[in-house]
Order: sequence, then structure tokens, then C-alpha cells
Amino acid sequence: MTLLEPHNMPFAAALAVMLILALLQVIGLGDFDVDADFDAEATVGDPTATGIGGAITSLLGLGRVPLFVWLIAFLLSFATIGMSIQALASDLTGSPLYVWLAAVIAGGASIPVTAMLARPIGAIMPKDETSAVGLDSLVGKRGTVTTGRAAKGSPARTRVYDRHGQAHHVMVEPHEDASEMLEGDEVLLVRREGQTFFAVPLAERKLSPLN
Repeated sequence: MTLLEPHNMPFAAALAVMLILALLQVIGLGDFDVDADFDAEATVGDPTATGIGGAITSLLGLGRVPLFVWLIAFLLSFATIGMSIQALASDLTGSPLYVWLAAVIAGGASIPVTAMLARPIGAIMPKDETSAVGLDSLVGKRGTVTTGRAAKGSPARTRVYDRHGQAHHVMVEPHEDASEMLEGDEVLLVRREGQTFFAVPLAERKLSPLN
């Protein structure tokens, strides 16, 4: 059974993508700024996070390694498990499984395997990589106002996560002079002046109807 046989094509493709990603990581082009649009943005890298988002990211092992590294580990697991399934099926029945069935089984099995791999990988990765993040890299990130009311000339403390999942607490004012942002509001950092960031709200605040 060879890697390029039709029943192994999804796994061969996964290996090819994994090798490309690994090469990009080695030459320093692998720290792509990928933001997950679910609750992981507010929980990755925060060991005290709770809720569904925190449980999911903890279960997947996403908080232990950068997303790019996690994806490489997942593709390797998927390819290895998938080819092993096909080889075992051929030995037991004389023919491999349907490609889609093998891919589904391998995909499901790869998630817990990748989560287990994330722990030792995260333990050996250099820890100083996530601390050397310039403030300008936070522009374009989402954040949450945690303390105070942000208004013109009156910044509020806001928590924002960098591309590595590390939390930063910065002072934020509204980008529009007439705007304001309250505790709990989700905002988008659009520019920086010195130590102060300027942001726009991600959603309009719902006002209670007048009685």
C-alpha cells in the first residue's frame, strides 16, 4: 500500500500541507495572525477562563501552543491515523475503507491525539516568543472594556489578546469623539497614540425602551 493510492489521498494531501506549514514555521513565516471568531479569543492563554469557550480551547489544547503549531500537529495526526486505518483495514478485510469513512474516523481520532501532543510541545517551546510583542501589533485586535467608561479624554482599561493568546491590558479611548464605551463592551482597536489606543465598538449597545 503506497501513500499515493486513491484511498490514501486525503492523508497524502494532509502530509503535504503539513510539510509546507512546517517549512514556513522554520523559516519564520509561520506566525500568521489568525483570530478565532468564537469565544476562544477571550480564553486562549488565560488559565482562569471559564465557560464554553474556555472548556473547548482547553479540551483541544489550543491554549498550550500557537494555533499554527496546533494545526501542524493535527495534520500529522490525521495523516498518520488515516493511513494506519487503511493499512489495518486492508490486512483484516483485504481492501481499504471508503475514503470518506476513513477520513471521518481519522479526523475524529486526531482531535484528542492533537490535544495530548499539545502538552509536551507547549512545554518545550521557548516561552519568550509570546512576550516580545510590540504594542503596534495590537492594532486591529478585538478587546473587552474591563474597568471604567471610555470617553474622549478619559480612557478605560481594556483587555486584548495578541496573536499568541497572551493578554494585554491597555488604556482605550473612543475613536469617535462623541462615542463612549462601557465595561463589558467589545471593541476593535483601530490606532495608537503613545500608550493610548483608540477603538470603535463592535456592536451598538441595546437601549432599554422608555416607559
